[in-house]
Amino acid sequence: MTRAETLLWRHVKANRVDGLGFRRQVPFRNYIADFACLSVKLIVELDGESHDFEERQKADQSRDAFFVSEDFCVLRFTNEQVMSNLEGVAEVIRQTAGSRASGSPPSPALPHKGGGSRTASPNLTANTNGTKGSQP
Repeated sequence: MTRAETLLWRHVKANRVDGLGFRRQVPFRNYIADFACLSVKLIVELDGESHDFEERQKADQSRDAFFVSEDFCVLRFTNEQVMSNLEGVAEVIRQTAGSRASGSPPSPALPHKGGGSRTASPNLTANTNGTKGSQP
């Protein structure tokens, strides 16, 4: 695991996010999700510098589409976001997991850096693919 993955894992393991159980490095067919909470069908992915390239972003979009087709919500954060704003990342995860558990749409999260609906925010961005009925 990267330093960012280790830091986030320490924060979400042992039911520390509203009592939800997260697993790490979870295999799904041809993919391995960085973190998954199966009870609310939430995938959390951390992206390093290699995800800044268009080819990698296209692969991420295909990967996310697969998870969405399996009724998962995908949150993507950069390693930098986790390292500099762990509490903010954890709060977005908490809100998204809570809204999926209650069945209500999540409060708007900021999109991921990159392009299109993945525009950057100065402090915290998350790509929330797969949120039923809305694209925050």
